[in-house]
Formats: sequence, C-alpha cells, structure tokens
Amino acid sequence: MKRPKGKGRIWKRGEPGFDAAVLGTSFNARDKGHRPQMLVEANNAADVQMALATARENDWKVSIVSGGHSWAQNHLREGGMLLSMARINQIEIDAEARTARVGPGCWGLDLDRALKKHKLFFPIAHAPDVALGGFLLQGGFGWGSRELGLATQSVIGMDLVLADGRQIHASESENADIFWAARGSGPGFFAVVLCYHLKLHPRHKHTALKMQIFKRKHLDALYRWADEIGPEVPRSVEFQMVITPKAGGIFGPGIEVVAPVLANSRKEAKEALRFLDESPIRHLASFTTPLIPISTSLMSIGANITHFPPDVRWCADNIWTEAPIDDLLPGLNNIADTMPPAPSHSLWLNWQPPKERPDMAFGLESKHYLAVYGEWKNAEDDHKYEGWATECMEQMQQHALGIQLADENLGNRPARFTQDSKLQRLDALRSKYDPDGLFHHWMGRHDKASENSSTPAPDTSLSHA
Repeated sequence: MKRPKGKGRIWKRGEPGFDAAVLGTSFNARDKGHRPQMLVEANNAADVQMALATARENDWKVSIVSGGHSWAQNHLREGGMLLSMARINQIEIDAEARTARVGPGCWGLDLDRALKKHKLFFPIAHAPDVALGGFLLQGGFGWGSRELGLATQSVIGMDLVLADGRQIHASESENADIFWAARGSGPGFFAVVLCYHLKLHPRHKHTALKMQIFKRKHLDALYRWADEIGPEVPRSVEFQMVITPKAGGIFGPGIEVVAPVLANSRKEAKEALRFLDESPIRHLASFTTPLIPISTSLMSIGANITHFPPDVRWCADNIWTEAPIDDLLPGLNNIADTMPPAPSHSLWLNWQPPKERPDMAFGLESKHYLAVYGEWKNAEDDHKYEGWATECMEQMQQHALGIQLADENLGNRPARFTQDSKLQRLDALRSKYDPDGLFHHWMGRHDKASENSSTPAPDTSLSHA
C-alpha cells in the first residue's frame, strides 16, 4: 500500500481520477468493477459525521476502509459510499502511563517505530502497511500475540461515530456493549472508529528469528512433527510453516519453518527455540539458520518483500482446525501441488489458544490455523487462479471449525467466524445501533440490499464450516 498524500477530499463517481482513487484504497490489485457513488477521504471527525449524514440523505449504504489490506476487498461495494479513514492516522504516546491514542489509519510499522523510542511494545500486524482500523476490529493476530494476547485485548477504549452521527466513547465501563462488539466483529462492525486507546507493554530486549528450509518431498514428515511438538512450543515463539513454490535458499518447492521469538536475552531466545535444534527431523532440512537478531519492524518489512509484494492480484482463504494431522495431509499436499507461482504460499500457524479470553465478539480459534494466499500479476490469469484458495479450503472444510476474519473469503465461501451465540448478540446490537442498515454487513450476509433479490446471499450465521 502507499501512504495517503495531502488533504483528503470527496470524489464523485465518473469524475476524472475517481477510479484511481477508489482502486488506490485496495492492497489487492484485482478490479472486480465495483464502484461506490462517492468516495469520502475523511480528515477528522467532522468529515465522518458529514459523510454519514450525506449517506443517510441519499439512502446509501456505507463501507469503510482504513488501510485497505483486505484480500477479499470487503470495502469495495457497488453503489453507496466508501469512507476512507486512512488520513486519520495520529499517534499519541503516554510513555509513563503505558498508553497510546492512535487513529484507525495508522500503520502498524509506524506505531512500532514510535514505541521503540520509549522501550514499549504493541502486537502489530505481520505486514508493515496493515492499518490498525481493520486489524483491531477483527481480533489482531500480530507479533507477540501468542504471549500477550490478541491485539484487540490491549484496546482499552475507542472513540466512535454511530450510524445516527453521534460521537461516543466506548470502553468496559462506558457503552460496554459497543466495546464488546468492536473487538472481533471485523468488517461487519456497525460504527466508525475515530481513535483507539491502547494499553502498551514493555518491549522485549531481544527479538530474533530462526529458520529451517525443507524440500517439498518432506512435507508429510514435517507436518507430523509440527503437530506433535506444537503444544510444547513456548508462547514467546510464533512457530509457523510456509509452503511455497520457491523456498528460501533452495529456490524450488519447499516448506519454510519460521520461528520468530520475543525474549529478554539471547540466552532466553535460544532456549525457547531449542525444539528446532533438537528436532528428530532436523537432518532432513536443507539448512538451518543461526539465531538472527531482528526487530519486529524489520520482520514485517521482510515479510512484505518475500511474500506480500505490491501490485499483486490475490485470492485468500483460511480455516481453524483441530483435526488429526493424517486427515489434513491430503489437503496440505493438494495445496502444495496446485499452488499458483511464487510468491503464493500457505501458512500453518501453531496457535494453541489459551483456555480463556476476555468476553468480546471474537470467539473462534483453535490449535492450528491454516491459510492460503494465491498471488499473480496479470489480469488474463484471473480465470486460472482466482478460485484456487476457495477450492483448497472447500476440500478441507469437513475438518474446519470455522475461519479467522483477517483472511476472510466470505463472499465466495460463507463460513462461521465466531460462536453462534455471539453472532446473535452482534446482530441484535446492529439492529439497535444501526436499525436502518447504514453500514454494510460482512460479505455473504443477507441484508437490506438483498431483501428483494430472488437469490439472497447465504447467511453466515447459519453457515458452519
């Protein structure tokens, strides 16, 4: 993504520059042809209130974008209004209180760099240009989240504008029901976030990374070992495996075992990663790197260079699963064998969630997270690759508990993303605070826009993976 430049303005459909401005809000280079009637680039709260008033007057539905790092391009809808919050990106840090106030358009990379000066930390997203707006609404799986909790658990309050234009503050003690809904509802949230109030954490003194690279032929042995060792991996380690057509160092099909660690000394980091050195299949690895000191900011930038380059067309999907590894191996092998060209890849994350989370709309996770990301450059290849992610996850759907909203594909494959009781509560709160349906639902949800359609969209609340 590119940082927004200059003061935000209003763009009307059909005027010169409109298409470029709309498409510039999306990390995904695909153009499905959807256009709003108006794009409002908000600079402040007054702009947001004005935009919502205009939408109400014109009976337009509103979609919201902060950073645009949505694989599914959830914010690009036909008709209505697109409200961009990218320019509301302030960072205000109270180092003594260990709190911060940040705008939804703030990039995680910028926050991480600002906090480093104060020896403080927040679990930002893995890619540097992911803005906090959508990241925190969907849960927030970032660096250190296995140890510190989902990033949204470190949100202590937020300033919002409701559908009727009122500006409010929400926290555990004020408008608590809206605060509950915001932490986990993702692109289906029914208000506009102006500012997040964050709880900050002490910064780890030693951040490092270790990798092992395996050839494609060792996939079964590698995943069986990872499944077995997973529960023993320290929570300071983000143990992940990446299937790729062009693995680092071997430049061919393989699996990259990536293990970032956040520790307070090199000795502590080495101890946390000892399971890699003592692995019974280490001898199968083409090579193992030493422990490499690297900041979270550099890890994010590196991830962009290797796996998330700009101007790429995307398809993505995911599942949470607790299925036996032998049941998952056929699907994993299919992913490896059918993957589009590099830098397409698949992520296996050893998540192992804690037994309890705070009460919030987020409510679905499991010991393993599996996501697929198809990437290609040319529009003429859309027909070859655009359905790949959906097909891979449909093949494994019988082993899934549901999905994570960060990598959602709800428009093509409706799936469960929170507990049914929580989704019912979300729907009730939406009816209360957005009774006229000003804001778009998740893709794949039946809403007022489809009430008169002869083929309504599937209802995500009833779709179990």
